Amino acid sequence: MLVCSCNIISDREIRQAITVLLREDPWRLIVPLQVYHAMKKRGKCCGCFPQLVDLIIETTQAFHRELDTPDCEIVSFLDRLRDRHRECETARLIARKRMEKIRAA
Repeated sequence: MLVCSCNIISDREIRQAITVLLREDPWRLIVPLQVYHAMKKRGKCCGCFPQLVDLIIETTQAFHRELDTPDCEIVSFLDRLRDRHRECETARLIARKRMEKIRAA
């Protein structure tokens, strides 16, 4: 499935890049910028970043399940990541609405 239409990047390529990063350090906090850097790409419109964060969470969870990491450790880490993702998305939507009001005025 195509995730980034600006760079023509599929979910498979993204998952591979995330897995490489996790093999280097299984407990690193991976963000979209690191994934793009690992693929030697740049975020252009960054509209794919919310979906990319979801792929990071899913891939990290699967990676740790393969390592037999206790669920309590995986869930805690991923819950914090999901919470942060929601906070960022909420802030982004609020900022967008503010800009729409300013433009409309």
